[in-house]
Amino acid sequence: MKKIIAINGSPRKDWNTETLLNKALEGAASQGAQTELVNLYDSDYTGCISCFACKKKGGERGKCAVKDDLSPLLEKLKTADAIVFGSPIYFMNMTSGMTAFLERFLFSNMIYSFEIPTVFPKKIPSAVIYTMGMDEKRMEDSGIKNSLKFYEGAIGRALGNQPELLYSCDTYQFTDYSKYESSMFSEPAKAKHKAEQFPADCKKAFDIGARLAKNA
Repeated sequence: MKKIIAINGSPRKDWNTETLLNKALEGAASQGAQTELVNLYDSDYTGCISCFACKKKGGERGKCAVKDDLSPLLEKLKTADAIVFGSPIYFMNMTSGMTAFLERFLFSNMIYSFEIPTVFPKKIPSAVIYTMGMDEKRMEDSGIKNSLKFYEGAIGRALGNQPELLYSCDTYQFTDYSKYESSMFSEPAKAKHKAEQFPADCKKAFDIGARLAKNA
């Protein structure tokens, strides 16, 4: 049975990012895949410490030497048939939890060699799901897509295939907007977008999961 693992880089459970990741897993399950959701913020871990153990001649390629809560997950991902990465955009980037995870996961699987672009054990499909409070126009104007291309390219290099992408914009951020300083947003407009567009994004996530399971 194919195994699809989703990595949630959001500290907020049951909100936009996790909802879309679960929809992707539902899509994968619809094709008979075994699925698992991992919440990074449940774990205690660091980013890469630049020890270069994963690059050492005679060492164990593809294995991060740091021992913490992330270690079992990094090994488990080697058994996955597809991976879905999900993160909200905080301060124009993926969350610090996701970038720390990607440092450990991607750097340990890529050695300093043009001839060997990756030591990940197999080529697998993947996807990256982004959620953000800014609308699509602001996303395009900000250039944030370009800033994320490095991570997407590194994922493609490590896993052997470029990831599918889903941008879920203008997301609903609070249960009660009156409690927060948020005058730059229109709560009624946010609610309308949530009611009309977010279900469409959920459908896109479901379809991505189904495709990943088919192509795995």
